[in-house]
Amino acid sequence: MEEAVRVQDVLTGSLDGKEVLVRGWLQNKRSSGGIVFLFIRDGSGVVQSTVRKGEVDSKVFDLFLSTRIESSVQVEGEVKPDPRAPGGREIVVHSGKVDSAALEEFPIAKQFQGPDFLLDKRHLFVRSDKMRAVLKVRAVVLSAARSWLDSHDYLEVQVPTLTSAAVEGGATLFEVKYFDGKAYLTQSWQLYAEALIASVGKIYTIAPSFRAEKSRTRRHLTEYWHLEAEAPYVGLDGIMEVEEQLLSHVVEDLLERASSQLALFERRPEDLEKVKPPFPRITYDDAFKMIGGEKSGIKWGDDLGYEQEKILTTHFDRPFFVTRYPKKAKAFYHKPDPLNPEVTLSVDLLAPEGYGEITGGGQRIEDYGALVARIKEEGLDPESYAWYLDLRKFGSVPHSGFGMGLERVVSWVCRLEHIRDAIAFPRLINRVYP
Repeated sequence: MEEAVRVQDVLTGSLDGKEVLVRGWLQNKRSSGGIVFLFIRDGSGVVQSTVRKGEVDSKVFDLFLSTRIESSVQVEGEVKPDPRAPGGREIVVHSGKVDSAALEEFPIAKQFQGPDFLLDKRHLFVRSDKMRAVLKVRAVVLSAARSWLDSHDYLEVQVPTLTSAAVEGGATLFEVKYFDGKAYLTQSWQLYAEALIASVGKIYTIAPSFRAEKSRTRRHLTEYWHLEAEAPYVGLDGIMEVEEQLLSHVVEDLLERASSQLALFERRPEDLEKVKPPFPRITYDDAFKMIGGEKSGIKWGDDLGYEQEKILTTHFDRPFFVTRYPKKAKAFYHKPDPLNPEVTLSVDLLAPEGYGEITGGGQRIEDYGALVARIKEEGLDPESYAWYLDLRKFGSVPHSGFGMGLERVVSWVCRLEHIRDAIAFPRLINRVYP
């Protein structure tokens, strides 16, 4: 018998009538009379395999009749079309074996089990149809994003995870012991990115970021994956064009390469087909009025929280930009608007349907004196940012960038109720296990 084939190839129909070997895990099974239906998963898909009494050795039939779910198995048989089978194909088994039998009943049953139980069993729950679909969607998002950025002359780079100073708010830093001193887990690549654009030009990275936010909302993780990009000689309008073109390309790729996974979450293609540039643009002032001003629970100058963004998204049926946030709401490196210094040349991209912010960015301060003033204004020590300030001494130019939260994008396109289901092993304020 030749080498094992992928289930995905079986389901295409290209192997109809041929003898194949399939290896994988027994995702489910049922028996009816003298037939055992095996549903075998190998990572590329799930295929129905039928074991008929009298057509296989009696020991093989009895073996599969008694084999527990999630045992690893292999079967040999003929591929046949069957419109009743999931995927429209089945393998009529001639022989097979159990490679490693499950030692006990699989703890994740079809009946309802609470989120805490499923999080405790996450190492097993990742085998479920929806988690496998999420992992596929994540992979396509990253693959499509890399493809667009590479084709537009952005270079992928890597920067440290351990840092000596805050990028965003100091209150959301994870402090770690670093030999005889201390360091912090990065909140963003931001400061290092600004150093590298003077070396290699337009750049991006895909890496984890960490925020010690004591938040229990449906859209916060303490560790999440960050796609970040930075470009010299680009202003606020230019970086918005990059964001909308990038996201549109990602969504187009998802519709082409992950349509079956999106369908599992009842995501309608026509909703995502609307994601084409240019995206609507409103200012923070516009947004503040649209949510009812202070009746929304915030004062002018505060950042938009989850509840405010949720209200705002009801006005749009596609992603949209909110620009020019007040200084108070953004990090020190955002450039104040020359026409109104109380607001910054900043931008968040929000997804519709209540999902809210999926990217944040804007134009950076390129002037040395202005940056020192903003650092002091925020009560920070310029000495802690000495190397970052050096960048303004040697050929500083206008530049902009943004960060995209991978899990937030996945939550939106898959219509997930909670961001914890957009990643295999979520890290939450109360959970680091498994």
